[in-house]
Amino acid sequence: MASEAEFKGKVAVVTGAGNGIGRACALAYAREGADLGILDREADALAETADMLRSAGARVTSVVGDMTDLDRVVSAFANVRETLGPVDILLNNIGQTARENYSEFWLAKPETLRFVVDVSLMTTLMCSRQVVEAMRERRTGKIVSISSDSAMNGDIGCVDYAAAKSGVLGFTRALARELGPFGVNVNAVCPGPTKTRAMQRIPKDSYERARNAIPMGELCDPEDIANAVVFLSSDKARFITGQTLMVNGGRVFY
Repeated sequence: MASEAEFKGKVAVVTGAGNGIGRACALAYAREGADLGILDREADALAETADMLRSAGARVTSVVGDMTDLDRVVSAFANVRETLGPVDILLNNIGQTARENYSEFWLAKPETLRFVVDVSLMTTLMCSRQVVEAMRERRTGKIVSISSDSAMNGDIGCVDYAAAKSGVLGFTRALARELGPFGVNVNAVCPGPTKTRAMQRIPKDSYERARNAIPMGELCDPEDIANAVVFLSSDKARFITGQTLMVNGGRVFY
């Protein structure tokens, strides 16, 4: 973890902050002194996160909306800049599988493929685009994107998700090369199966298979991901960029 008050005076934006990994990361940033811009499509969940962050002492701006809508993305980041100031840290956390439309690729519908790619890849590109120009000009900033170890493992039934999350990794590496000369770090974290609402909704036998595939014998806690994200967002990661950090209990090595 970063030292105490590592992010005092800094502004962090967390997308998909209403639950799970996003909420855990937002709370971790707040505990380290950051002020937070939080984005999510679920108003009630986002309001709960905002209350938690304020209790931790953070100034908070919350924006409810669908981040696959470019106009909404642009207005959300403008709102954060106007109320909190320039963005120092961006955590791209939005993403999901096809969930109830999960299928092997030969059965997949084009609209499902498009949805997964839009949610799990395009949001990362569009949100990052809102901060890179100012970070480049200020010659400072951290961008961390949540990918998935599914991008490495190639899980059956998750072809669309694996493709999108692999795209996040390619984006991370290319952007790191572009922004390295300007002192901006760009990295990715690949969680394995994690104790989130999505995992709670899957059939029990699928849950057990996921757990049994992990050498450490349990699913990841959202806080495990938050610890990695905070490190990559901190000055301790000053010379780390373009990298992929696996946080999956050994399910996939990279």
